Amino acid sequence: MFRLSAKSRFVLLVAVILASGGCAVDSSTRAGSEPNQGYFFVGGRYVETEKGPLMERQMYVEYQKPTRVKQRYPIVMIHGAAQTGSNFTGTPDGRKGWAEFFVERGYVVYIVDQPARGRSPYNDALGPNVRFPSSQIEQRFTAHEKFNLWPQAKLHTQWPGDGPGKGQRGDPIFDQFYASQVQYLGSNPMTQQLIRDAASALLDKIGPAIIMTHSQSGAFGWAIADARPKLVKGIIAAEPSGPPFRNAVFSEEPARLWGMTDIAITYDPPVTDPKQMAVVEQAAADGPNLTKCMMQKEPARRLPTLAGIPILILAAESSYHAAYDHCTSKYLTQAGVQNTFVRLETVGLRGNGHMLMIEKNNLEIADFIDQWMTKNVR
Repeated sequence: MFRLSAKSRFVLLVAVILASGGCAVDSSTRAGSEPNQGYFFVGGRYVETEKGPLMERQMYVEYQKPTRVKQRYPIVMIHGAAQTGSNFTGTPDGRKGWAEFFVERGYVVYIVDQPARGRSPYNDALGPNVRFPSSQIEQRFTAHEKFNLWPQAKLHTQWPGDGPGKGQRGDPIFDQFYASQVQYLGSNPMTQQLIRDAASALLDKIGPAIIMTHSQSGAFGWAIADARPKLVKGIIAAEPSGPPFRNAVFSEEPARLWGMTDIAITYDPPVTDPKQMAVVEQAAADGPNLTKCMMQKEPARRLPTLAGIPILILAAESSYHAAYDHCTSKYLTQAGVQNTFVRLETVGLRGNGHMLMIEKNNLEIADFIDQWMTKNVR
């Protein structure tokens, strides 16, 4: 049998490399290995328009993978109103974000831009867009200790930076954060429908995962779990949209008429119209500076698709959510859904506002979440 010498084999290998463009194949592209980061889109459909066929409802998904995956379930990070996935990939003053932190802890992480937002293209037919003015960001997120629009606001200490203008227009860190704010759909029902469908497609693609939500996206977590209960292995709800049935702090307008969401969610006995829900207000609030919760009239309907999913609800000490996030927890409990409700100050994490994932102690909060998941997500 004819055999090439070692020298001849080397010469042949060099010739093959040169013939293919002069570059050796990078190790990350070898069969059986995967790149550590990238992106793809899920969902989407073509619609006919005056300009021709367009795709809408697709969702941008960025992924980051550790060199060695140590955790069984990945984390899907979903941002809140006027935000994008950049909330999780860093901070406006250049520090490490939650995505990098959890990748270092061995999790595969998926970071999305909600459909019709950011890198997920918008289509006019989905509805009008709105945007936060800088004054609203200052008053609610970054410098609320200077405005005191709710009792807990004065406790805020964790926004990054220093000086008298910290957290306000003209401060470089604030300006960097405000530059990241984008337009978003003004319709909560439409937004929840879009993300439920797109996130369901994502879970169908990647398999079981932990859903991490913040603010507006809090309602998405419940809707996604309702649609894919076997694929949602845990929910981390950081200051989720709430409280049930009506707004609080800035108004008392009706909202989330299905209790946890603005779109239909599964109850037992079944509900086909939210008007079938019998709702009562607490006789007295659970404590000073807390909202009276709206609860179901007993006997309460159950939320069977959420039952059994490990759920962590976090409320920050100085946020406007401090007044009402306990109502979301109480409502879930009444509906037969066990959950863990934690006020961050009770575990030594003081002074946080609503944007806890980008504040000065963001990694301490991430560490607390990681410890909770290690103990509770099986």
